[in-house]
Amino acid sequence: MSAAARALWSYRGFVLGNVKREYQSKYRNSLLGAAWTVLNPLAMIIVYTVIFSQIMRAKLPGIESSFGYSIYLCAGILTWGLFAEIVGRGQNVFLEHANLLKKLSFPRLCLPVTVVATALLNFVIIFALFTVFLIISGNFPGLPFIALVPVLAIQVLFAIGLGMVLGVLNVFFRDVGQLFGVVLQFWFWLTPIVYPITILPEGVRPLMAYNPMVGLMAAYQTILVSGAWPDWGSLWPVTLLGILLCFWGMRLFRKHSGELVDEL
Repeated sequence: MSAAARALWSYRGFVLGNVKREYQSKYRNSLLGAAWTVLNPLAMIIVYTVIFSQIMRAKLPGIESSFGYSIYLCAGILTWGLFAEIVGRGQNVFLEHANLLKKLSFPRLCLPVTVVATALLNFVIIFALFTVFLIISGNFPGLPFIALVPVLAIQVLFAIGLGMVLGVLNVFFRDVGQLFGVVLQFWFWLTPIVYPITILPEGVRPLMAYNPMVGLMAAYQTILVSGAWPDWGSLWPVTLLGILLCFWGMRLFRKHSGELVDEL
């Protein structure tokens, strides 16, 4: 692990260059250019907050704020988007950069790191706009807001581990990527993001304990909607699972790194 970290640090310029090139290619030939980085998430936040708070007037149990459901929805969708982007791009990262892997010699772990860095940059921009909305609307959660940092770190750890495992397996078994795309859609709706867990039947709720994303989403929603500290005990399972997936992903990568290029 230390050798891999040193190699990544040595190629930090390569990683940063990849992130920069991704943004440049994304907005090439666009009149507004990088302004779309702000306009797209701003439009999404306005839709979620205005539509759901003023038109639908959805309410959450125990939450009196007219923006309660909008914040609940954004807390889940924005953070789920980060998870889905890391895992979704991670499972295809070696396939998408097959030509680069064949032509250049560099630590192959630079590619997953580039995926994570790009996803985090996108998330920071979107979440900064959402934070501004919380402040302006008078719904800023206060001190518990800092708890987002460790919760986010746990989610990224879990996403990296899962993305690494799927990324290696997808090179050798191409059905993995197709199958996980379907799984991710079901996973989203089986996680209390657009609905509170309280609406589920009593017999179904215990099954939610087997969904590692439930604890993470509940932590975000507790912080941002209720302005309270999350239940740290509920995050231990997903933390341990993330660590195990990272170790498994690294082991798969080290074991098959020599075969990746040949298979591509």
